[in-house]
Amino acid sequence: MSGRIYLSSPDITQAEEDALVGAIRSGWIAPLGPEVDAFEHEIAAFTGREHAVALASGTAALHLALLHLGARPGTVVITASMTFAATANAVVYTGATPVFVDCDPNGNMNPDLLETALKDQVAQGRTVVAVLPVDLLGKVADYERIGTVADRYGVPVLADAAESLGAVSNGRPAGKDGVAAAISFNGNKIMTTSGGGMLVTDDADLAQRARYLATQARQPVVHYEHVDIGYNYRLSNLLAGLGRAQLKRLPSMIDRRRSWRLAYRELFAGIDGADVFGGGDGSSGTTTDHDNFWLTSVVVDESLAGWTAAELQQHLAALDIEARPLWKPMHLQPVFAEAESYVDGTSEALFRSGISLPSGSALSDEQFSMVTATIADFALERVR
Repeated sequence: MSGRIYLSSPDITQAEEDALVGAIRSGWIAPLGPEVDAFEHEIAAFTGREHAVALASGTAALHLALLHLGARPGTVVITASMTFAATANAVVYTGATPVFVDCDPNGNMNPDLLETALKDQVAQGRTVVAVLPVDLLGKVADYERIGTVADRYGVPVLADAAESLGAVSNGRPAGKDGVAAAISFNGNKIMTTSGGGMLVTDDADLAQRARYLATQARQPVVHYEHVDIGYNYRLSNLLAGLGRAQLKRLPSMIDRRRSWRLAYRELFAGIDGADVFGGGDGSSGTTTDHDNFWLTSVVVDESLAGWTAAELQQHLAALDIEARPLWKPMHLQPVFAEAESYVDGTSEALFRSGISLPSGSALSDEQFSMVTATIADFALERVR
């Protein structure tokens, strides 16, 4: 077998090709059109929301929602440190200041540290316009506790659900919590439109404002009239057609990723010092609550395993198998070196000891068997 094995490559079938060709032949080539309208309706229903706005990226969804919530220079947004840079970047786009909060052992925002951050920021006289948690690697954050803390300070919660579409927590689908949520359809996500995203909300005013700003803030007149700065943020009709086909297949793609999670759990149950990251995930099928299994990651205790996550990543890379560390926390990023943070070392430890493994639904059985056999041989060799 040859060819690189990727972490999470797009899972594209004839259904997606047919949908894309159909969208092209419809004549709706320019942005917007019937596929966008239908896609918005379907994602709103899937996430249990009243409104959905199809956009060019999940980052665009965060940006527009933050603007609506009042993010601007002189304000603060408290967000997760354990995340991809896009979350924090969206805050900076508005002119607001990101303030970072560390994670719990499962990787999501620590509600106790959030309480500390809010209390301190308010005491300093800061205007906190939003709390922005992140659903890390497909596991929904603890919005019940986060929301309770945020409510005490009168601060709205905006959910970064870029990684969690299809997950369910406490009977609620990912994207259902907060005043709004951002979803990503980037090429490596659990479903993709090549590039793209969605803003979902129950707030009609927020949805209307996002649509307006996303189409260059054009006034409803025959000529081009603008009283606000807008953005070229709308999703194209062609990509929406692709997304609709992916959404129909999402349950089966989640099931396949779940099967990889179970296989990884079985593998690492026999390897000392390495455990599947994230705690309970519903992979056994005994609960209706579950992750979406976007990425399966492992945390390595070098003192028990006799090897490090970095050593495993390097070994896999030598065989053209992609694996990556967990996110480098934002408070450790040079670009945010001056930002305030409320941390206890959890995200730093996870960055040092965690590794994400090939998890995509497009993986063949043969490819996955090669990955697991390679890991087993590596671990066995290190303990001899």
